[in-house]
Amino acid sequence: MPHHSSLTMRPDPSTGPFRATPLTPGCQSALTARTHACVGVSPFNSYFSVERVNALARWALDSFDRVHFFVPDTAAVHTLEALGYPPERAAWKARRQGQYVRNKIVRALSAAGISEPGAHVLDGQTLASSNAYARLLEQVGSRYQQDEVFAQACLGASAWTLERRLSPGTVPTPAQLRCAVRYFLAELPLFLDTPQIAGVTASVFCYHQVPAFLDDLFHHRLALRPAAGQGYVCLAEVR
Repeated sequence: MPHHSSLTMRPDPSTGPFRATPLTPGCQSALTARTHACVGVSPFNSYFSVERVNALARWALDSFDRVHFFVPDTAAVHTLEALGYPPERAAWKARRQGQYVRNKIVRALSAAGISEPGAHVLDGQTLASSNAYARLLEQVGSRYQQDEVFAQACLGASAWTLERRLSPGTVPTPAQLRCAVRYFLAELPLFLDTPQIAGVTASVFCYHQVPAFLDDLFHHRLALRPAAGQGYVCLAEVR
């Protein structure tokens, strides 16, 4: 259900606690529609404090008709294995961190007056039962296997993720990247076609950074392109 009646005046999502900057004119159109926001929350990222998650929830609910939070919890196991954790330990650590992040989001949505906050979280378990997500994931995997340029771009995105977890000056090995890239591939459907996954006409993915891969993706420099109605905005806190 929408959070607002059509008569409700909503604040501009480019104002308030966060300033939303769209990457392209297409992203601007998706933002202007105010139909849906998908807010990415990364596991093991200290940026997403309780206070910031609360602020993100309030901002998104005030600014958009519908809101989901995306938590790549089960996919985080691939990053942990790439960092050297044994599979069982990595799975346990990913589950525990995923639940911790999910609880923060659920509490924030509940405090904002959402009656079924868990229904607004797109985590690994929820996406595993989504046919739309499965189709997109298969498309992404096929492109990764068959397109060397696309594969290298994905591995570059994984290097960006891994390097923040490694000792300063340490470069990920090819084996680490091949393992960690599965985390990024699991995220990609949300950058390509959240409208299909969420059952909406338009959506903007909201995050506080713009990895080079996503800049290339939304500027149509890669073989795959975001669906019509898919946008991306970079969120900056307004001080």
